[in-house]
Amino acid sequence: MSAPLIKICGLSTTESIDAALAAQATHIGLVFFPKSPRNVSIEQAAALALHARGRARVVGLFVDPEDALLSSVRASVPLDVLQLHGKEAPARVADIRAAHGLEVWKAIGVRKTQDLEAAQPFVGAADSILYDAKPPEGSLLPGGTGLRIDWGLMQGWRHPLPWLLAGGLDPANVAEAMSITGATGVDVSSGVESAPGMKDMAKIAAFCRAALG
Repeated sequence: MSAPLIKICGLSTTESIDAALAAQATHIGLVFFPKSPRNVSIEQAAALALHARGRARVVGLFVDPEDALLSSVRASVPLDVLQLHGKEAPARVADIRAAHGLEVWKAIGVRKTQDLEAAQPFVGAADSILYDAKPPEGSLLPGGTGLRIDWGLMQGWRHPLPWLLAGGLDPANVAEAMSITGATGVDVSSGVESAPGMKDMAKIAAFCRAALG
């Protein structure tokens, strides 16, 4: 069995990137969303992406991005994957994928079984689905909230696309989450932090160790 995909999201320092790489993370995530405590400027992101380039795949997280933002980020930041974490419709996701020629992940919020069905319309538009815990009504943040999905919802579910599991994962529960859901890719942000936006190097190491089994 191949090693799992492990993404550490919301990184903002070279120290945290080095910790993720040393722990065998396969993907690092840079957040381009001003309301997030993990938001990075284009200048910051460019330096961080260059630091990680060739050692992990670099994912840019966007929330309902306008074309101008995507273009300005792409002009300076060497990204491998675009992660869309807003209310982007399948047609918009397909347009972004075609315009940029990069792998595209679409995040879908999950609270009940029916929410998993929302992945189906993205067949042919997105490369992968990222299932995250659906935030409370009125929340300013679409992810990174620390809420977790009821993993039992995914037992036996036939996914229409390759997928990753996010939402409330941490070093203590990621192995159980992967076992129950069958996930071969996991994404963590708040679960490896000491405070919002502040990554904990020991937690990053422990998370990757647990995910790798």
